Amino acid sequence: MQFKFKHITLQHKQYRGALLLRRIVFTLLVGTAVVGCKVGNPYKRPVLYTGTPTYYTPGGVPTDTLLLVTQEVKDSMLLSEIPWGEYLQDTVLVGLIEEALVNNIDMQKALQNLHIGMESLEQSKANFLPSVNSTPGGYRSDYYSENYNNYGSNRARKNHGEGAIPNSFYTERLEYSSALQASWEADIWGKLRWKKEAARAQYMKSVAFKKALQTAIISEVAATYYNLLMLKAQIAVAKQNFQLNDSTLNIVRLQYDAGETTSLAVRQTQSRMLKSKTLIPELQCAYALEENKLNQLLGRFPQPIVITSELDEVRFQDIYETGVPLDLIKNRPDVAMAEYELIRRNAKAGVAEALTYPQLTIDASLGLNSRTLDGFLNPVSSGFAILNGAIFQPIFNNRKLKTNYRVALSEKEIAQLDFKDTLIDAIGDVSGSLATLDKLEEEYAIAQERIQVTRQGLKDAGLLFKSGFANYLEVIAAQTDALESELNLIAIKKQILIANVELYRSLGGGWQ
Repeated sequence: MQFKFKHITLQHKQYRGALLLRRIVFTLLVGTAVVGCKVGNPYKRPVLYTGTPTYYTPGGVPTDTLLLVTQEVKDSMLLSEIPWGEYLQDTVLVGLIEEALVNNIDMQKALQNLHIGMESLEQSKANFLPSVNSTPGGYRSDYYSENYNNYGSNRARKNHGEGAIPNSFYTERLEYSSALQASWEADIWGKLRWKKEAARAQYMKSVAFKKALQTAIISEVAATYYNLLMLKAQIAVAKQNFQLNDSTLNIVRLQYDAGETTSLAVRQTQSRMLKSKTLIPELQCAYALEENKLNQLLGRFPQPIVITSELDEVRFQDIYETGVPLDLIKNRPDVAMAEYELIRRNAKAGVAEALTYPQLTIDASLGLNSRTLDGFLNPVSSGFAILNGAIFQPIFNNRKLKTNYRVALSEKEIAQLDFKDTLIDAIGDVSGSLATLDKLEEEYAIAQERIQVTRQGLKDAGLLFKSGFANYLEVIAAQTDALESELNLIAIKKQILIANVELYRSLGGGWQ
């Protein structure tokens, strides 16, 4: 009775010990799960500006650090919300942009990178699931000789019998197998969750890059198109000026034949005529180069581009307000890219921190294994099942992991500074676009006034020259001044068109 009592007591102690161990393991698992939720810091957009909302002036100088949107602006259409097809209002240009957005080489690359980002995101989601592999059929045969360090092992005795093991190239191991393996990592510290967050941020960054590229392509195609319109108009002016100089030369020659002027007047007038004629192929060459540039943006080989529009016919959507709030800057894809990079770096810091904690993996295998083919076909006698669990805790390389974590935190800070810098640049871009457009309008008004003066001067010079009250030098000067004013007016008109496009781009329009 005494021995039985001791035996029962021993079993009771073993049971209590096992129960206590299970409770400790359960407590540790729950504790690590709770602490795991605290590894890493959820992303929160940093406060990058402070101050009282005020207005931007036309010159781009705010009275404080923010913009104030009034009820009048709220009731009108914001520029960045206007679709680019409606804003540009040029069917030829719209058609060219549509072709560029489909065939542009950089855009096609961006779409492929978008697919890559989506695949990486889907893979990050699959990391939460166990990996499963199978070996439908396996065969293994090991042959050794007498000097092998494990000569006469238990496997050899089973294969050849006790004391009947050959001395050379005996069968040490012979097996037939078929198995199904599975492995799963418990995301206790949120490592996989942070990897998923990083992959999602990288994908969204690719989406924002595609948007930024689209706005850049629209802006570049429009700018090149307006350059073509400018060169087309300048070529027409140059041809008219050449005809005018040629007519003046004919008059001077007639005067020379009549003895009313000298040969010097003929040579100077002819030189001016040839100079005006040289301007025509120069502008035509520039037109061909711009045409090739536009073809490249369209993703096609050099070919003629039919342009029926004229520079003076170009109009923009004008039912919008340019006084926009700072929050509208968030529509810019480059700002979104910078923020997604900050989110990705924040997630990378979470991954680096989680790697400093223990990792729990569970492996399982199920299958058949036998040293004979007959036994292999009998699942009852050859079946096996293996379940392994392991907790991996880095020790000697823990300093390396801490270093990686601290580096990740520094990279996160750098990404935050890049985000702030991009936002500052975006605000400055809007400010500069508003100032440029405002001053170009003033310059265009002055150029229009000047062209009226030069045209009247050219007319007066012609009348005076024919009446004998002005010499050929005064006529040449008037023609030169008129040509410069005409070309200058066309160039300013082109700059205004491009400035409108740049303002639209700087406000984040064009990708919707």
